[in-house]
Amino acid sequence: MHAIEIRETGGPEVQLYVEKPDPGQPGEGQLLVELVAAGVNFIDLYRREGRYPLPVPCVPGEEGSGVVLAVGPGVTRFAPGDRVAWTTVFGSYAERVLVPEDKAIVVPDAIDLRTAGGVLVHGMTAHFLAHDSYPARAGETVLVHAAAGGVGLLLTQMLKRRGVRVIGTVSTEGKERTARANGCDEVVRYTETDDLAAEVRALTGGEGVHAVYDGVGAATFDASLASLRPRGTLVLFGGASGAVPPVDVMRLLWGGSLTLTRPYLEHFRATVEEFETRAGEVFRGIADGTLTFTVAGTYPLAEAHRAHTDLASRATSGKLLLVP
Repeated sequence: MHAIEIRETGGPEVQLYVEKPDPGQPGEGQLLVELVAAGVNFIDLYRREGRYPLPVPCVPGEEGSGVVLAVGPGVTRFAPGDRVAWTTVFGSYAERVLVPEDKAIVVPDAIDLRTAGGVLVHGMTAHFLAHDSYPARAGETVLVHAAAGGVGLLLTQMLKRRGVRVIGTVSTEGKERTARANGCDEVVRYTETDDLAAEVRALTGGEGVHAVYDGVGAATFDASLASLRPRGTLVLFGGASGAVPPVDVMRLLWGGSLTLTRPYLEHFRATVEEFETRAGEVFRGIADGTLTFTVAGTYPLAEAHRAHTDLASRATSGKLLLVP
């Protein structure tokens, strides 16, 4: 089979398109899946760069979808021929993937497999941000950074369904149109302001927002804290612009008894039941049209380096996929 292999950490070019042995028969509790689509996520970039642990050499990628070819001993929830999707399964940039049973979910007939291969990480992340990390209530105002990105688009839709006022940040006029079309009430182009927090406060009568959902990281962190009202919450869920340096916790006191949290998807799908509930709500939203999922680009598996370059540029709106 063909797969992407990383032999050393570094830039997009360290991803090599190689032939590797077929995984063979699945082991205890495993599924052998023929890949249809692999999702490209910022965590893939963080691992490739060495920011997150990466055991080299390895096959990267953690999200995908496909058709079950075989099941290993002890598997009870799946059978050959099932359409499945998964998250947090290392080695997903490959034509065939060994998937632990507890990391997989059956894809409903109403969802095509390419959509399923890219929606779970962004969709479940948006879900736990809106429902667990800071469950914003009707009438509250929040700030969503990168509102035209993969998570931002879904998060905005989920918040708007609950009557939350959403201020989004974007970089371009085109992304502003996308953010507004997906529900943002107000949009700030951070590339055109010298004081993002002042812009946000002006939109809230000087009070600040109840919460900030920040997946950008280093470039927005200070403005995120400064945009909060007293007792507000900063949900830092990513670092697209780089990692946030160590923080003096006294800043939370001086900002008005603020709360700072750094959640991670794996901790919000810790059991099979939680995974199925959270993923199921995302799938139902896609199927009934209450959630719109955008695929911004589809790349051949051999061009994983190009997909990483495009994602890092933050010029895309929506999800990037790799296909065999």
